[in-house]
Amino acid sequence: LRDHFNTYLSFRCAQPVTMNDLAISLPRRIMAGAQYALFGKGPLTNSAICAGAFVRTDPALERPDLQINMISWSSAARTPDGVIPHPFSAFTFSPVHLRPDCDGSVRIKSPDPLTAPEITYEFLRSEYDKRAILAGMRLCREIAKQSALKDFVVEEVLPGPAVESDDDLLADVRARAVANYHPVGTCRMGDELDSVCDARLCVHGVRGLRVADASVMPQIVAGNTNAPSIMIGEKCAAMVLEDAG
Repeated sequence: LRDHFNTYLSFRCAQPVTMNDLAISLPRRIMAGAQYALFGKGPLTNSAICAGAFVRTDPALERPDLQINMISWSSAARTPDGVIPHPFSAFTFSPVHLRPDCDGSVRIKSPDPLTAPEITYEFLRSEYDKRAILAGMRLCREIAKQSALKDFVVEEVLPGPAVESDDDLLADVRARAVANYHPVGTCRMGDELDSVCDARLCVHGVRGLRVADASVMPQIVAGNTNAPSIMIGEKCAAMVLEDAG
């Protein structure tokens, strides 16, 4: 099991320019809903991620290992029912580690197919993983200090300026960071006894069943997994047609 890993830093804004201002105001929510329903315009047509960058934590790296997302809202808390926004205008920078070192696992816990599996991530197990996420957090802070944002940023609210040392930042990461919902690699492709499917995505020992998703990827891509997953599905469809004659 591999996935991307991210944390987030939130900054209070001096002006009402973020999605928080919409979320905490009933009149603004009604207006935004009407704009979208009637004209297909307004804030509800926007993606939450309004800007991004791919960067390297070390100039010696051949390819980027971090993705920085600028998100037009901020959250005070995450609950099973959803995200609770801060009660003021704020935005978020999220450093995403694209190349985590360590493999996790997904294991069957019971013969009952309705029992949830045991899912274990191994984020932050290597020194490189720690260095990468720390570099991402410090870079986000530097971006927030740039002149283009000086008229907007009032203060850092999460994790807050008092969280400065490597140890304190890592403690914050362990408390608040999340997987990026890009899991891959849990259905090995090959001829080995512990593989799940062959090179044509057919599940060993089960006739007519194929795996056509990100679980067959041997490594995680350094970016969002949606497009590669679509490609795998299209390739699988083509192979099904070929095999059908």
